[in-house]
Amino acid sequence: MRHLLLNLPEDWIVPDWPAPAGVRALITTRRAAPGAGASRGTYAQFNLGAHVNDDAQAVARNRAFLRGLLPAEPVWLTQVHGTRVVEAGPASMGERADAAVARAPGRVCAVLTADCVPVLLADTKGAAVGIAHAGWRGLAAGVIDNAVAAMGVAPQSLVAYLGPGIGADAYEVGTEVRAAFVTADSGAATAFTPRGPGKFLADLHQLARRRLERIGVRVYGATDCTYSDPARFYSYRRDGATGRMASLVWIT
Repeated sequence: MRHLLLNLPEDWIVPDWPAPAGVRALITTRRAAPGAGASRGTYAQFNLGAHVNDDAQAVARNRAFLRGLLPAEPVWLTQVHGTRVVEAGPASMGERADAAVARAPGRVCAVLTADCVPVLLADTKGAAVGIAHAGWRGLAAGVIDNAVAAMGVAPQSLVAYLGPGIGADAYEVGTEVRAAFVTADSGAATAFTPRGPGKFLADLHQLARRRLERIGVRVYGATDCTYSDPARFYSYRRDGATGRMASLVWIT
């Protein structure tokens, strides 16, 4: 079910997934509503990352615009490509973690990305939501599994939405990345295409989808490549110095 939010920039993403009526979700892009994007240069227009050397006042203005569309301030995390999950709330603001869950209305779970895959989660009964920042390190180490477990409901009652991330045609990795997945799950080899000695193209969306489906979660989304669409998405692999997009989910 697509939930409508008002006054959004036209190319922001409202996930099309069968979440219940009491769940809302939103994914920003680098574009802003006319006059709203404060970031300039390589960070233009709507950077939400406060850790990427963008002008702090510009980031604050961007975050203030986003806050006006939400029931509360997003619980911004200090992401470290790990597997820790926190309960979203005032006490967890700024915590070193890469996933968050919420069971109470109005607590906005959020992650920032610029190639890593944002994984949004919702209980189909509306009792819990969650989100995970899935780069290859966190994904291989179990950040998705930890987020699902922290929601406290059967995985079969969850739906997931995979947001924009670097596509399989652009994400070149070495043998250590492939080994991190294939050692634990030989079937994950299908997500890696050889590209010269010691190099592979990795399908991060497929790896995330595989992880979720193996534990019983139904998966939606996973169609947008950050690397190949510079007008719409930030991409760290493409640009180096760049901004961050936000993925958010909450219970109303």
